[in-house]
Amino acid sequence: MSPTEFREQITQLTAQLAGRPLDAGLDAWLNAEHGVETDTYRQLKQACMTGVAEGWLCEREGGGIRYGRIFKPADDLHGFSVDVVDMQDIAGPHHAHPQGEIDLIMPLDDNAQFDGRPAGWLVYPPGSAHRPTVSSGRALVLYLLPQGSIEFTRH
Repeated sequence: MSPTEFREQITQLTAQLAGRPLDAGLDAWLNAEHGVETDTYRQLKQACMTGVAEGWLCEREGGGIRYGRIFKPADDLHGFSVDVVDMQDIAGPHHAHPQGEIDLIMPLDDNAQFDGRPAGWLVYPPGSAHRPTVSSGRALVLYLLPQGSIEFTRH
């Protein structure tokens, strides 16, 4: 697996997301069509684990969190940026999602959760905010941000 192959995987997914509202309907659709029992989920999780192991994902570290933006928003990614974080029993910095956020939760420890959700997809609508938190173990989380839009706040 290379960053180029990873980008191709993401491009296939973002083509299906282009123009869709980031809402509860998209959350349900992603979990039904690309949930934990699907090849999409398994392939993305394997790609992220490989990328972390090879050092081309989560290449930065701060406050006990490994992270990194692997791809800036681009036309082939249908305007999404792609970030991956590696977190274990920790809360990250509070931030807002002006255009929403799509998260793929990939526990590395069986009971790990992200913002109280187990393995699978979590969609935050435009204007939402949170302090991203991994509990009960370690997880990788892939973030898709429309136009890379994120605002870090002081909470």
